[in-house]
Amino acid sequence: MSSAIQVAKTATYLPDLVEVQRGSFKWFLEKGLIEELESFSPITDYTGKLELHFVGSEYRLKRPRHDVEEAKRRDATFASQMYVTCRLVNKETGEIKEQEVFIGELPLMTERGTFIINGAERVIVNQIVRSPGVYFKDEQDKNGRRTYNASLIPNRGAWLKFETDKNDLLHVRVDKTRKINAHVMMRAIGLSDNDVLDKLRHPEYYKKSIDAANEEGISSEDQALLELYKKLRPGEPPSVSGGQQLLHSRFFDPKRYDLGRVGRYKMNKKLRLTIPDAVRTLTPEDVLSTLDYLINLELDVGGACLDDIDHLGNRRVRSVGELLQNQVRVGLNRLERIIKERMTVGETDSLTPAQLVNPKPLVAAIKEFFGSSQLSQFMDQTNPLAELTHKRRISALGPGGLTRERAGFAVRDIHPSHYGRICPIETPEGPNAGLIGSLATHARVNEYGFIETPFWKVTDGVVDKSGDPIYLSADLEDECRVAPGDVATDADGRITAELIPVRYRLDFETVPPNQVDYVQLSPVQVISVAASLIPFLEHDDANRALMGSNMQRQAVPLLRPERPLVGTGLETQVARDSGMVPITRVNGEVVFVDSTQIIVRDDQGVDHYHLLQKYQRSNQDTCLNQRPIVQQGDQVIAGQVLANGSACEGGEIALGQNCLIAYMPW
Repeated sequence: MSSAIQVAKTATYLPDLVEVQRGSFKWFLEKGLIEELESFSPITDYTGKLELHFVGSEYRLKRPRHDVEEAKRRDATFASQMYVTCRLVNKETGEIKEQEVFIGELPLMTERGTFIINGAERVIVNQIVRSPGVYFKDEQDKNGRRTYNASLIPNRGAWLKFETDKNDLLHVRVDKTRKINAHVMMRAIGLSDNDVLDKLRHPEYYKKSIDAANEEGISSEDQALLELYKKLRPGEPPSVSGGQQLLHSRFFDPKRYDLGRVGRYKMNKKLRLTIPDAVRTLTPEDVLSTLDYLINLELDVGGACLDDIDHLGNRRVRSVGELLQNQVRVGLNRLERIIKERMTVGETDSLTPAQLVNPKPLVAAIKEFFGSSQLSQFMDQTNPLAELTHKRRISALGPGGLTRERAGFAVRDIHPSHYGRICPIETPEGPNAGLIGSLATHARVNEYGFIETPFWKVTDGVVDKSGDPIYLSADLEDECRVAPGDVATDADGRITAELIPVRYRLDFETVPPNQVDYVQLSPVQVISVAASLIPFLEHDDANRALMGSNMQRQAVPLLRPERPLVGTGLETQVARDSGMVPITRVNGEVVFVDSTQIIVRDDQGVDHYHLLQKYQRSNQDTCLNQRPIVQQGDQVIAGQVLANGSACEGGEIALGQNCLIAYMPW
């Protein structure tokens, strides 16, 4: 069986390769959907008499009408009906009507991490976007002088940008509108001169902006609000109440402005604040700390540093769950408007929650996402590797992302922080080069959406492999000295070499073993699944490796697959995780085998049926066929492969043929 030559010295067992999809959808069902429903509750009518509450935690999904195979056969969608408990409260009479209401259909993910939409298997590609938070950049003005700016970027809402200029004045722009003196903004928020000056480490720099505001005749909060209104809404008659309303709705209203959990986490980290996670809007403290940091940058003091926009600590992945949550928000926004109108028009006493809630807007939003979003793609099913790679793809394109035309060279380029997170090899050739990548083999996406990669801890030159590996995100890894995965160690795990090459702060240096903080898990963790199937990858030219990893995905499954004689040891896991090979979940005995099904009887005498795919058509018109590799009477253990899928042999992925070469004497 194992006559194949295994090239990988460290055939470390990889994590579940489709977890990025499954985990994200599970989060959506357990938390994301409930969060969205509860953020819209309560919906109040215009008079304030009626309130409709969604009890998000009590939503339920009905059993899907068709199973996966049936949905494919009927060209239907594999989806479940969503019901949520609604309470209609009449404030005047105190009457409460409670009802379970149908709010739409939700397509469900199959075990393989795909969705069946109108009978076709589709994949939601992960999107990589700029993380919300605060970013400090430098620019050169017309005279070649360096100026600095700070952008406060929320998850949704208006951007706020602070700038310095050649006269040492501070300005602010809201959503790229005209410049406003920064102190006018501070006064409008309700901060006095002393409030601001006390918080700054270098108040003398800021005093010029205060003087400039006073010269313009803006010395009180009311005048500042009028000025703000004039600048943001030119052409409309300004008023103090209008200014207050405008400021509140732009930055302090949770419905219109949301930093998100990630944005709050990044702000607190960058500006060293301790604002609770639950506060998702801007606070005066955020704005003051941003100003303080910007002044320190301008004066080049206090350890302030610029941000690298392409660093993976500043880019995050939006997976299925989050993309779907955003779409549900769009649907609920439309639904909210309809409910408010119906509350106004209907008879207050006879209204019921079911009459108010119309499932159409939510259904339409979800349908639109799965049917026509740039990130919902017809699954590439040419062979098991193509399928697996498609589920692990990371795209910078799509709604809220970049466009091919606009993306410059820096965004597409390989960044040192990609190491062990995004594959440096696998990317398309042509206009999408660098914008579409692939997750590295051991990488995972954490709760904030940042990509993490695993390491073993090193203490005094000894590698500790006793517990679980430690996962680090790109910004945490920057502060550590990380050695490659193939460093030589003795039996006790002590590093034997006197000097070790390490990565530290995006650079390479050599240090003695006692200064090493972490060691990589495996040399394979740098590259993606497709690249890890190339034997002797390190001897290939990078351009040819890129072509190889892309072209393996185009291999048509053969009628008689042949497992490779020279492999890397990762073939088995690619076959298993692609979902093409049936696997037993229990220990037991095979009691029946034919070409269409395998029955395994477990130790309790319960039969487990495995139906095999026979000559089915794939998305790309290749042939999906499963052939049993166990025989009646065989003992099997949980996790064992029972049959070969397309382009698989002996439970391994088998994409091509072994070439028979002869050296002839003539």
